[in-house]
Amino acid sequence: MPVFNNVLELIGDTPVLRINHLDTGPCELFIKLESQNPGGSIKDRIGLKMIEDAEAAGQISPGTTLVEGTAGNTGLGLALVAAQKGYRLVLVIPDKMSREKISNLKAMGAEVVLTRSDVAKGHPEYYQDLAKRLASEMDDAFFINQFGNPSNPKAHEEVTGPEIWTQMEGELDAIVLGVGSSGTVTGLSRYFAREAPHVELVLADPEGSILAEYINQGTLSSKSSSWLVEGIGEDFLPTISDFTRVSKAYAISDRESFLVGRELLIREGILGGSSTGTLVAAALRYCREQAASKRILTFACDTGNRYLSKMFNDFWMRDQGFLETTSHGDLRDLIARPFESHDTVTIGPDEPLANAYTRMKLYDVSQLPVVANDRLLGILDESDLLLAVAESSSRFRDPVRDAMVTELTEVDVRAPVTDLMPIFEKDFVAIVKEGERFLGLITRVDLLHYLRRKADFQ
Repeated sequence: MPVFNNVLELIGDTPVLRINHLDTGPCELFIKLESQNPGGSIKDRIGLKMIEDAEAAGQISPGTTLVEGTAGNTGLGLALVAAQKGYRLVLVIPDKMSREKISNLKAMGAEVVLTRSDVAKGHPEYYQDLAKRLASEMDDAFFINQFGNPSNPKAHEEVTGPEIWTQMEGELDAIVLGVGSSGTVTGLSRYFAREAPHVELVLADPEGSILAEYINQGTLSSKSSSWLVEGIGEDFLPTISDFTRVSKAYAISDRESFLVGRELLIREGILGGSSTGTLVAAALRYCREQAASKRILTFACDTGNRYLSKMFNDFWMRDQGFLETTSHGDLRDLIARPFESHDTVTIGPDEPLANAYTRMKLYDVSQLPVVANDRLLGILDESDLLLAVAESSSRFRDPVRDAMVTELTEVDVRAPVTDLMPIFEKDFVAIVKEGERFLGLITRVDLLHYLRRKADFQ
């Protein structure tokens, strides 16, 4: 293996892995691990190509500010390249993106502007429109415009396509891929139209995106709905898009995407992101529909390390209604972290307040039940902790029992949901008990998650 001169030389030449433990019907399914690019996604390829082509064309030079609107991974690819080449980078990001992705972007030196994810193209706060406007208002700024930049599909036509064909040794029947900016589908369409026109292209699309309907029915809807999968799916047709060789499309729900992504990790050892789950789910559907054996390839579009707080977090998955849970028909259905299953984050009465502070921050909670010998003694709220240490930071060494509240707002597990309202109006947390047995806490947010899940299933 050669020694590389810089991290940009590591982009591309990602491995292809055979799927062995998932039900692929009569077919062979392979996955190209784009997650092994140095920036962790397939978008490293276009980040490098778009910046280097802009340099070659004289559109940018040292001192130019690069601006882009992105769902995250293109931003990470651009951040990787911009940092190596010394460019300032400003990225406009929809607010549904995972916090790991945003933290990663900032750590790589990008300036992040968050905007609304609930508005469509044409709205002034839509991420692409806002990015274009910001670029126009800056001195010596260049709007990269991945959705209209011809270098985007060229990266896949000139490099990704030949890689795939070589790795598959000329034996390939179909490729299942997703569409964000449409660079991958357009570039691979052009390459395989020349090299192997028999290779079928199949779209994996999140439910809510307009693209599956466009491919399958030929109708272009003006209305999209929201989806949680990141990086793929659209509410418009990108300027550079070419779908003429896409034969069919599968609309995959968020739930199926996340569950398949989790199964991919357990069964195959591949830690892919949310869009990877969508692609693999669609690929499995396609495989199982075939009457004869075919060789099919899809992508691990990015790494799952950026989704640990979402699709690989059981609590988040339960809050979204994506994991099966036992229905009790009482207030236990609202408890996000049951005490009996050891999911409740607790603190001991004799532990220092510093431990409580650390635990609150680590687990992103604002109340800690104070427990000894499985018995609830009190509650330590974030505000109680703050008041306790406000006069002197030395009080972080004081025991939790000195600051905890012992007059508790308890509610019986069989009480109606409406009994929670007066508790929340006082900004208290509901302590759920069955007799003397502590079951867990219910917060205002837990109630909202519960009501939303009920609405989704009605």
